[in-house]
Amino acid sequence: MELGSALHFLDNKSILVTGAAGFLAKIFVEKILRVQPNVKKFYLLLRAADHKSAIHRLHNEIIGKDLFKVLKEKCGKNFSLFISEKITLIPGDISHEDLGIKDCTLVQEMLNEVDVVVNLAATTNFDERYDVALGLNTFGAKFVANFAKKCVKLKVLVHVSTAYVSGEKTGLILENSYRMGETLNGVSGLDINFEKKIIEQKLNELRLLGASDKDITQAMKDLGIQRARFYGWPNTYVFTKAMGEMLVGEFKANMATIILRPTIITSTFKEPFPGWAEGVRTIDSLAIGYAKGKLTFFLGDVDSVVDLIPADMVVNAIIIAMVAHASNQPSETIYQVGSSMRNPVKYHNLQDFGYRYFSKKPWINKDGKAVIVGKIRVMDSMASFHRYMALRYLLPLKGLEFANTAFCHFFQGVCSDLNRKISFVTRLIDIYRPYLFFDAIFDDINTEKLRMAARSSLAENDMFYFDPKCINWDDYFMNTHIPGIVKYIFK
Repeated sequence: MELGSALHFLDNKSILVTGAAGFLAKIFVEKILRVQPNVKKFYLLLRAADHKSAIHRLHNEIIGKDLFKVLKEKCGKNFSLFISEKITLIPGDISHEDLGIKDCTLVQEMLNEVDVVVNLAATTNFDERYDVALGLNTFGAKFVANFAKKCVKLKVLVHVSTAYVSGEKTGLILENSYRMGETLNGVSGLDINFEKKIIEQKLNELRLLGASDKDITQAMKDLGIQRARFYGWPNTYVFTKAMGEMLVGEFKANMATIILRPTIITSTFKEPFPGWAEGVRTIDSLAIGYAKGKLTFFLGDVDSVVDLIPADMVVNAIIIAMVAHASNQPSETIYQVGSSMRNPVKYHNLQDFGYRYFSKKPWINKDGKAVIVGKIRVMDSMASFHRYMALRYLLPLKGLEFANTAFCHFFQGVCSDLNRKISFVTRLIDIYRPYLFFDAIFDDINTEKLRMAARSSLAENDMFYFDPKCINWDDYFMNTHIPGIVKYIFK
């Protein structure tokens, strides 16, 4: 595999990016604009009612972010002009045919000009409404593939999925594709169009019953989890992403197609500067809860590997995969981009990093006082968690309910509040349990071949780094990632 020059490949190319306001999409766009200003055009698809709303989102959610400060410094006073020349905003929605683009002239321009399509649009909520997740993560993948097929200059389609489409499989997870209708538990009968009909029937039932918007949302969330688990996936997110991969495989026709599966994405390792983050992700919420003194125990296997990969490495992998497969020859290649195979980090390492960091730089609470952190209790099984919940919350709740009845519902508010909190924690644990006890390693043979090709034949190998072996996790967490998350929260 001879790669040549990535900068030469990007020169004068037009790239369609869906989900353009997302975390990875912003880093992808910034990187290319910064290293190859001669890219011809970015068509950025944003969910927006009209062009005015799309412009507002561009300035507030994309180029207005700190992420673009290096590019702004590089361009100086020409930054606004540069952006206006290089970026065309597309109000649309990938859950509709032709990506929901209403401007027919713009559609035709894109079909004539686009060289590369990168689908980064998704909802990543584990318990998203099933109708929303199926529309974006599943049918959205189909509509993007269909649009890409009509682009006359198309070199390659990149569909960004997630490594966790593997569900709760254990051992070595290979870079294999999913056949249409394949399930994780062997239950037959998965039909994606039928899943859509199930949703429509459920929504019709709820409307006939006069259900409130809140009740409809909860019913749609419950339906997603139910359907996912029926076929062996732990949650709505990974189930709908797996079905999205199936549709890409089914509708890719003769396109050169890449399915890229990142693991848990963390703050930037190096570019455009270390530690840029947006949003508090799963492992970060644990760290911040601990720093605030609110996380008193950890549920999970502290010796299990937690597969992390910095966002800029994922973006570099996308770009080099584009270069490698831009032959317009029919193909489908899967790249799993993570660290568990080459440079694993474990949950007990994360606990150690958090303890050391917040011992030296404690969280300051609302009263201006430093929060003193200590070693936290570890529960290494669901049985120990259920025992803890029973003794700490359920028994007191039963006593409170008895007192509430005896004293004419005097404690009703306290009872209801405690019940809500217990239900919330139980649901949260139910959703995240598979990842707290995750026992698998993601194989990355294809990704390693890509790295080897980059080392041997890419002119700008240092510029497009994506080898997790170069990460010193101790240094990254203590000096880059945790400070980045704290800065994001306090900005």
